[in-house]
Amino acid sequence: MTLRYAYNTNGTANHRLDDAIGLIADAGYAGVALTLDHHHLDPMEEGWQQRAEALARRLRADGLGCVIETGARYLLDPRRKHEPTLLSPTPEARAGRIAFLNRAIDIGAILDAEAMSFWAGVPLPGVDRDDAAGWLADGVAAVLAHAEASGVVAALEPEPGMLVETLDDWLLLQRRLPQLRLALDLGHCLVTQEREPAAAVKEFADVVGTVAIEDMRRGDHTHLPFGEGDMDIPGCLDALEAIRFEGLVCVELSRESHRAHTMVPDAMAWLKACRS
Repeated sequence: MTLRYAYNTNGTANHRLDDAIGLIADAGYAGVALTLDHHHLDPMEEGWQQRAEALARRLRADGLGCVIETGARYLLDPRRKHEPTLLSPTPEARAGRIAFLNRAIDIGAILDAEAMSFWAGVPLPGVDRDDAAGWLADGVAAVLAHAEASGVVAALEPEPGMLVETLDDWLLLQRRLPQLRLALDLGHCLVTQEREPAAAVKEFADVVGTVAIEDMRRGDHTHLPFGEGDMDIPGCLDALEAIRFEGLVCVELSRESHRAHTMVPDAMAWLKACRS
């Protein structure tokens, strides 16, 4: 089978969204991993629905699929990165994150997105981890209900340093919420060193909702261009082909926006070379 690749717009932060999509399409990707942000389809700004509908027309015209990403740093709070989260200590703050994720699902429905990827968050100082786990389960349940009603796959991504950091953490949550899908970032397996990335693909084949790929060094959460880390990229692609993964495999190089005009095509060329 032929894998389908997307490029994450968090790696094109210095480009207008329309220009970024042009770069991605011209490089031969099959889709776009859209990080909703203040400069790339701000979901909190009036007129979001009309802009999403216009973007849907653009993606259809270019034959591009879509995954929705929700990791924008300062979209909800200009002074605190990634806050509020599903673990925030006040109900109002947690409700704000749920509202954002539900809006992301609404946009995903308009764009016919394959999945909406989200994460748990980091407990703030003084927050009891058991309390945080309960808030997380309640928040994820609310998000999953909205996703099911909207026909969008909601996939939670284990993120180094967060409450759900490892695949085993994800499994504990999924046992409480069986409909939850996995957003599998292959590089994160090297950061936590819990599993080899290719082995994770095979183990979680039945529950993967979306996949992100990049190079990474063991124990170091820095997204690197292909060939600059310790990832066995060909082995990961072999594993994805072996499970017949049909979704978008999303290249996430958020630190490379300053050279996106070359990195977008270079990453695709690297992936193609792995298959030749």
